[in-house]
Amino acid sequence: MSDDADYLGQLDPDDPRTPSRQIANKLRAAILTGKLQPGDKLPSQSELAGRYGVARETVKAALRFLTSDHLIVTRQGSGVFVRAQTQQPVGLRPHVETGFDRSHASLDFAGFSGETLRNTIMEVLDKIRAGRLTPESLKIRIMMYDTTAPMLLPRRVGTDSTEPLIQKRANRITRRAVEGIMDAVQELADLKLVKTASVDVRTHNLAPSFKLYILNREEVFYGFYPIVEHAITLDGESVTLHDLMGKDATLFHFSIRDGETSDGPQFVQQAQAWFDSVWGTVAREYVP
Repeated sequence: MSDDADYLGQLDPDDPRTPSRQIANKLRAAILTGKLQPGDKLPSQSELAGRYGVARETVKAALRFLTSDHLIVTRQGSGVFVRAQTQQPVGLRPHVETGFDRSHASLDFAGFSGETLRNTIMEVLDKIRAGRLTPESLKIRIMMYDTTAPMLLPRRVGTDSTEPLIQKRANRITRRAVEGIMDAVQELADLKLVKTASVDVRTHNLAPSFKLYILNREEVFYGFYPIVEHAITLDGESVTLHDLMGKDATLFHFSIRDGETSDGPQFVQQAQAWFDSVWGTVAREYVP
């Protein structure tokens, strides 16, 4: 296979995932990050088998993963192609992993709390710790709702505002997530696995309705928070809340590399401008 496909990398013998899953993840990342564009033809099964040193059945299994994700389509007699319409809800982690494999990586996040952010990036930070990703610098900015101030959500069903125990719970979730990220990044710096690393956190009182990730100032992942009714145990009592459910937010992907007929480049520009404007005005330093 030509050097043009070097972005597909090689299999990692220390990765616990099966070769078919690793191959699927590498192809998925190439599609979602724009290295393989809608309409592009994938390398043949024989080429992929040769690159990764596996049987064609392993490659076929990998392609089935991508077919089920609606990312590729097989054209009889022609080969396998990236679907023409791939602007759909996307998984964030492959993009972050690819973005953190640069010399200088950055991630801006805006949302209600850092819980889903932490769940998304901890595995990627672990790969830096293991030497699988090698950025020279890493800069993360987190901008969240101030859970120590009066909040409208989450709140008990049938009430008009939150209450101290619910607010205390939200603050605890936020603190755990943010401190986990800060500790993990600081460890990378202490181990000298990254030359420079920083996590800056600010809060604001703007009512949260969406979450926003900006990767390397080039890619945006944007989704609305659904407000759901669910039960939690609070101080030994079962309580039903109206809550912001970040893990259920559907993310959509925009890139500065989107085509000329796409709004992607402008959306990325405006999202970054919005983040920087809030960061530099009404947002203030986070105090645990």
